[in-house]
Amino acid sequence: MRFTLRIGLAVLIVSAPSAFAAGAKAPLQIVVSRQQQSLVVYDGDTVVATSNVSTGRRGHTTPTGIFSILEKRRHHRSNIYSNAPMPFMQRLTWSGIALHGSNHVPDYPASHGCVRLPIKFAVGLFNMTERGMHVVISDRQVTPVEVVSSTLFQPNQSRPPEPPMSDVPLRPAITHFDGSSVEVAMTDRRPSPAFLDEDRAPIRILITRRGTQETMRDLQMLLTTLGYDAGDPDGHSGPTTLAAIRSFQTAEGLPVDGKATPELVEAVYRKAGRDRPSNGILRVRREFQPLFEAEIRIDKAELALGTHFLQFQDIDAATGQGKWFGMSLDNALSKAAKNRLGIAVDADPMEFNALQRTLNRITLPEDVRRRIAGLLADGSSLSISDTDTGLETGEGTDFITVTRSVSGG
Repeated sequence: MRFTLRIGLAVLIVSAPSAFAAGAKAPLQIVVSRQQQSLVVYDGDTVVATSNVSTGRRGHTTPTGIFSILEKRRHHRSNIYSNAPMPFMQRLTWSGIALHGSNHVPDYPASHGCVRLPIKFAVGLFNMTERGMHVVISDRQVTPVEVVSSTLFQPNQSRPPEPPMSDVPLRPAITHFDGSSVEVAMTDRRPSPAFLDEDRAPIRILITRRGTQETMRDLQMLLTTLGYDAGDPDGHSGPTTLAAIRSFQTAEGLPVDGKATPELVEAVYRKAGRDRPSNGILRVRREFQPLFEAEIRIDKAELALGTHFLQFQDIDAATGQGKWFGMSLDNALSKAAKNRLGIAVDADPMEFNALQRTLNRITLPEDVRRRIAGLLADGSSLSISDTDTGLETGEGTDFITVTRSVSGG
C-alpha cells in the first residue's frame, strides 16, 4: 500500500497555535519521518499540525517503529547526557528516546537519539497529547489512510445472542500467568447506539507470529500438566525445564538429550492429547497492562506479514461503526529471523493494498473477535508484525515495535 504525504517544505515548519486546539479532543497520532526531518500530527487521515524536527545523528540513530507516549514532563533533564535540558519531554521508551523541545533544531539529524522539536511547537504539542498517544517513526514519510476490512473489529460485533462471553477463558498474558485462566469482564447487555463509554480506556492489540518463546512456554505448561515439573512457564529453558524434558524422554523411550526439538514438542502434545497450537498470537493490553492472549491463524505463513499500524476512531453513534486508519512501515527482517519464522518471501510495504492483503490472511476465532469488540474504545489500536515486540515492551508500556531499516539502521 503506497501513500506519500506531499507537503511543501514551507508547511513543515511550526504550525500556528490554533492548529493544536482544533484537534485536541480527537484520538490523534504522530508520525515522524527521519528522511524528511518532519513531524505530522493526524486526526485520522487529516493533518492537524506539522513541524520540522531533528532526529538522532550517526551513532545515535533515532529508532524507527511504533511507539506511544509513556511519560510527560514539562521540566526534565537527561540522566544520560550531562544533565542536558529536555523541556516538554514526552517519553517514547524507557531506554531514553523521547520527543522534547530544543533551541537547536537544524534541518538535519543532530540529536543523541531523541526527536528534537522547536520550543514553541513542543509547548503546543505537549498541551494536546496524552499518555498512550501513538507515535510512529519511519524513514520515509508514511500517511494514515482509511482501511475497510472484515478482519477489523467493530464495537457493535461485541455480543452473540447466546451464550454470554463471560464463560469463555482466554490465555493470560505471559507476565501475569499464575496457572489459571483469565476472564475479561463483559456486560450482558447488547450494545445500543450510545454503547461506548467515552471514559473507557482504549485497548492495544498486537498480532504476530508464534515464536520460540510461546512454543517453550506451552511446552513447559504441558510438561508440568503431565507430571514433569518444568518450572515457571516463562518461555525460557532453564535447568528445571531441561530436567523435565529429560525425564519425559526417559519415560517415553526417546533419546535423552534435553533438547526441545520439534519432534519432542510433537511427542509432548501427543501424550497430552492436545492439538498443536495455531501459528499466530494475538495480545491485548490496556493502560500499559497486559489483559490476555489468544491463538489465531496466519494463512500463507511463508509470506512475511510486514509491519502495519492501525488506529480506531470516529464512531458513528447511530450505527455503532467506527473507522480504522492504517499505515505500512518498512521493516527489513534479518536472514536469521526469517529462517526462524519460516519466512521465504519478504513483505513489500510499497505494494498496492499491502495492508489489506495482510489482513485477509488473518483468521480470528469468533469468541476472540467478540471479546475484543466488547473492549474496543475510541483510540484503540492494532499493530501487526512478523517479529515480537522485543525488549522495549514491558511493564509500563504499550506494545512497542522497533523496526529495522533496509540499511540495517
